[in-house]
Order: sequence, then C-alpha cells, then structure tokens
Amino acid sequence: MSLLQINPADSVVVALKDIKKGEQVRVDEVTLTVNVDIALGHKVAITQISNGHNVIKCGHPIGVATANIEPGEHVHTHNLKTRLSEEKNYSYNPKFSALSPSKPTNFMGFRRDDGKVGIRNEIWIVPTVGCINSIAQAVAEAAQQLIVGSVQGVHAFPHPYGCSQLGDDLKNTQKALSGLIRHPNAGGVLVLGLGCENNRIEDLQAVLGPVDKERIRFLSVQEIEDDIGDSLEIVKELITLASRNQRMPTPASELVLGLKCGGSDGLSGVTANPLVGVISDKIIAEGGSAILTEVPEMFGAETILMSRCKDEETFRKTVALINNFKNYFLLNEQPIYENPSPGNKDGGITTLEDKSLGCIQKCGTAPVMDVLEYGAPLTRKGLNLLNSPGNDLVASSALAASGAHMVIFTTGRGTPFGSPVPTIKVSSNTPLARRKKNWIDFDAGRLVDGISLDELGEEFYSYIMSLASGQVHTKNEEQGVREFAIFKNGVTL
Repeated sequence: MSLLQINPADSVVVALKDIKKGEQVRVDEVTLTVNVDIALGHKVAITQISNGHNVIKCGHPIGVATANIEPGEHVHTHNLKTRLSEEKNYSYNPKFSALSPSKPTNFMGFRRDDGKVGIRNEIWIVPTVGCINSIAQAVAEAAQQLIVGSVQGVHAFPHPYGCSQLGDDLKNTQKALSGLIRHPNAGGVLVLGLGCENNRIEDLQAVLGPVDKERIRFLSVQEIEDDIGDSLEIVKELITLASRNQRMPTPASELVLGLKCGGSDGLSGVTANPLVGVISDKIIAEGGSAILTEVPEMFGAETILMSRCKDEETFRKTVALINNFKNYFLLNEQPIYENPSPGNKDGGITTLEDKSLGCIQKCGTAPVMDVLEYGAPLTRKGLNLLNSPGNDLVASSALAASGAHMVIFTTGRGTPFGSPVPTIKVSSNTPLARRKKNWIDFDAGRLVDGISLDELGEEFYSYIMSLASGQVHTKNEEQGVREFAIFKNGVTL
C-alpha cells in the first residue's frame, strides 16, 4: 500500500512511501496519478478540492485550499493554509464514554514511605540556582563510585534560573523544582542552595511543603567550607538509605505516563501517536494516569479535548488553558499560530490543525479528568492536561515535575535528548528507527508494513512494563543523557 486514507471523509491521503511523479497508485476504488514526486508522510488529494474549501484529514478540517486542487496533486504549504483565528468561543458538548476496566497487571516498583511508587531508585542533586550548577555536577560525577545496592545512579539537574527572577516567573521555577524534588523515581534527593539567591532554600521549602527529611536533604554551600566534600557526605548517606529499597509487585494503576511529541512528520498521526494512544487508554483502563501537554499543539484540535471533559468544571479549566496560552502569545506580540516548525513541514505536516490532530491522538479516547497548572502535581487519576509550551525539553521536564514516571516521546525526525525520567523515543517511520538506533527505543513505523495496531500495542505495552520494572532502559538512560528545562516567563533582573 502506497497511500492511506485515515478517515472515509478525508479529501487527502498520506504517502506511506516515496512516490515518483507520474506513478499510478490505487486507494480503495480510486486510481490516482501523482503529478510531482511525493515524499513519505506528505499528502495527496484524493478528490477535487476547490479554492477556499476545507481540506479534510483524520475526519476534520486541517485548513483551507488556497487554489483549486485536483486529485493526485500534492497538498502542502503551496496550496493549503490554516483556518484558525485568534478569537473563538467555546461551548461544552460532551462526547465521550468511560473506558471499560482492563485486566490488572503488575510491574516491579519502589514503594516510598509517603506511599508513592517510583520506577527507578536514583539519587538526584537539585540546585536551587544556576550559580552552583558546577558544584552539583561535580558532586554527581564523584558520587558514581559510591553507588551500592539497588541504587541505579546519581544525577544532577543543572538549570540557569533561581535568581534575578520576579513574581510568577520565580514561582514557576520553584514549582518545577519542587516537582522534581518530590519525584518518586528518586530514592534520595540533595537540594543544593547558594545562600544569597532569590530562590533561597527556606523560600523553596515553603513552596515544597512537608517532605521526608531522611530522603530529602538541604545544604547551603555559602555556609560551609568544603562544598563538594560535605555534599558528597550527604549523598553517601542518601545512597546508603536508598540502597535498602527493593522492587516489589506494584499494580499498573500506580503508573503515570507523560505524553509528548517532537520533530513530527506526516506519519506521526498515522503510526506513533495512535500507538501511544492505545497504551494511554490501557494504562488508564487499569486505573493509572496519563498527562498530555504542549498546549500550543492542542490549538486546532482543542474542541475535541473539550468534548471529552468529564464535566463543565473541567471544560472551563480546559478553555482557560487554551485561552491563557493564546494570551501569552499576544502579550508578547507574537503570532498564535506560528507552527508547524520547518522540520515538521519537511516531514509532511502543513498547518497547526494538521499537527494538532495528530498530537492529541497520543491521549487515546479517555475522558479528561483534570487540568494542571505548570508545576502542579497530578492528584486525579486518569487523563490530565498540563499547562506547558511545546518545546521538547521544557514540556518533558514539566511532565516529570507533575509526576510522570516516564515520558513517551513520539518523533518522525529524531532527537537525542532525555528528560529527568526515562524518555522513550517512538519513531513514526522505520527508516528513522534504522538510521538512528542510538536514539530510537521503539519503531511504530512497522504499522505501515502490515502489523496490526493491536499486535504492536501488546508488544509496546510489554516493553512499557519491562521498562517500569527496570528490566530494560531507554537510550537516554544508557547514554547518560538527562536534561531539565524550566519554563521561563518573565523579566531577568
């Protein structure tokens, strides 16, 4: 099969392989002759589309034609533009049903004293301010030789903030750091402060709230003589404490999945994102949770998410999530719909609607149970929406800060990055998986080669459970790639 019509109502089909100019291809009962070379993931008209009329993909409009388009013609930026506008009124029209309960499964997790469960048993070093990043990194490097027992690593999370920030911008930093400090994947945490920063340890503690004082320690380095030596002593104590933790059978209902995509292509909404949607639904059906973020990539598909809100209160939160992010663009005098990226367009995505309709497939069909502010912890099980931009590092870090045990990251272009938690790279196409074996963890491109979504879903679910149990590790873990990025939204003094 060379072309795929995703929905019977679609006026375009997606190329599942490169197609040469003049080649005849068949879609159901229609034979098309393509008039230019068509790259993998790009769109071809299957019917005549008049100038000014909607172009339909995935059963929804992805923009309007800017010229008359004939069957077999390439549909992309030269003849298609977004139909989105800045102003939009929303109404609550619920269209969802609860997922049927699924047979429970277990993974092997680490139960913390506060009742939370981690899928890793690591020691994390979190600086309150960027001035001491070098100390945090030096301590983490020196501590590798101290690892014993079930402890799996010592990791520092440098960042450039924590000082010269004001108001809500500083609060964002404090909330993000608090989420990292509370994260159950860490068997022990050392919070390193400088002493003179805006984000002083005592101010961060006020945002953080009560914590396990054995598992989470604090040190202000201006107050001591040997900053690295004293920090190492604390880390050694944390390693000893955490080394006593052992994995135990844990129901999948304890899992929290973070859902993210980046460097998408025309197959992302055909392969990788629907596959992740299957996994999200399965975890939620077992009583677990999933968090969807990157708000700007909900634009154009937000009404679908709004129709899945469990009640009017959640609907109003979702409307505020969308409108507040639009206002963020407007306040900074930037266009709301400055998306997709050049890489997205190269891969066959034309408009933001095109991208967003693929993006939201990662969250399956479950009802939306809650909407989280940036840095807020997940409190309601099921599908949650999270306030965060689309930037890969910022959004993935936000997912971790809100409690995601792992980030499932779909991509059609590839990326080597890793978040603070295991970051599973799922390729939308097989050529990427073969070319970047050092980046990609799972190949969803096989869906176009005949394997069924159900079959690949079972394989991927088994991989997820093995990952949660520590039997396998992601490429970012194997390569020691851990990055943490905070959403900067304010002036710098």
